[in-house]
Amino acid sequence: QVQLVESGGGLVQAGGSLRLSCAASGRTFSRYAMGWFRQAPGKEREFVAAISGGGGSTSYADSVKGRFTISRDNAKNTVYLQMNSLKPEDTAVYYCAADGSWVDLLKAEYDYWGQGTQVTVSS
Repeated sequence: QVQLVESGGGLVQAGGSLRLSCAASGRTFSRYAMGWFRQAPGKEREFVAAISGGGGSTSYADSVKGRFTISRDNAKNTVYLQMNSLKPEDTAVYYCAADGSWVDLLKAEYDYWGQGTQVTVSS
């Protein structure tokens, strides 16, 4: 069982930056691929970024490439999402997710997810 708790969301002006954190419970954090997904009002949840258990592989949605960076610190059981050059269309609830399979995570078939943190970007 893995519990995920996100933090770091808030209100920021367009062009600004935020760093989201996701703290995970458990001793086997490095075995899980981790990802960030987001859901805007009236829209389906969408993939944002993912990182493999060891951190050697990453994947990003085209809409955030070059602006967002995912990273992880396995010693701290934490995954991060650095978001730069934020746009109003990045406004959403951001969810952290974990899965034992990298492939499944990329298909949004994850076993564990957090409660989300709100990110609001004003124009």
